[in-house]
This record gives sequence, structure tokens and C-alpha cells, in this order.
Amino acid sequence: MTATSGAAPGSRYADQRHYVVPASLADLRGPRRGQITLDRSLDWSGDSTYDLDDPGDLQVMYQTVLNQAATPDDLARCLDAGTLRRIWPALWLPDRLRAVWQARFPELTTSPRTLAG
Repeated sequence: MTATSGAAPGSRYADQRHYVVPASLADLRGPRRGQITLDRSLDWSGDSTYDLDDPGDLQVMYQTVLNQAATPDDLARCLDAGTLRRIWPALWLPDRLRAVWQARFPELTTSPRTLAG
């Protein structure tokens, strides 16, 4: 008797990872300014407070939440739709995560300059 996993032979963890995506970008109504402290379930680094007015902190926080969110509520509580659209091109994300989000929200593939007119 052989035990098998649901993964295909040769597949990678990155190919099997589940990413949470909201039903609508309008559901993302998190803070735009100030500080946010992420729950330990999202950021267990020991320094889970981010200054959203600092571009570096903002980027790292969005990357962390997008990678670690377990529920749509995690996303809605922490992310803001307008901010996500603005910084999306600069985020360092796994290819599959980016593809899943862009499949649901094709407007994320449009550059911010195009969105601004």
C-alpha cells in the first residue's frame, strides 16, 4: 500500500499553495495612513507594526498580508483597494499569487499611469 498526497509528482509547494482573493476589490477597506499592527497569524516576525506613511513599510505590509491571509476578512481588514492598485506593480509576490489576483481583477495589470489617465 502506498500513501499518496494530492500533489502531482514533481510539483512544488508554490504550485499547490492556496491564496485568498476577495470577491471584489471594493471589499478592501483597510487603513490608508498611520500605523497598523498585524495579527500574529499574519506576521509572526516579532515586529508586526507597520507605518503606512512609509513607502517601504507599506510595501512589506501588503506583501505580507497578500501572502499570509487565510480569509477574505484578513484582506478586508488590512488592505485598501486604492492603495493596492497604486502599489501593485511594485509588490514582490509569488508568480502564482500575482496570476490568481490578476485573473480575478484584470485592472491590476493596468499601470497606475494608465489608470490616472
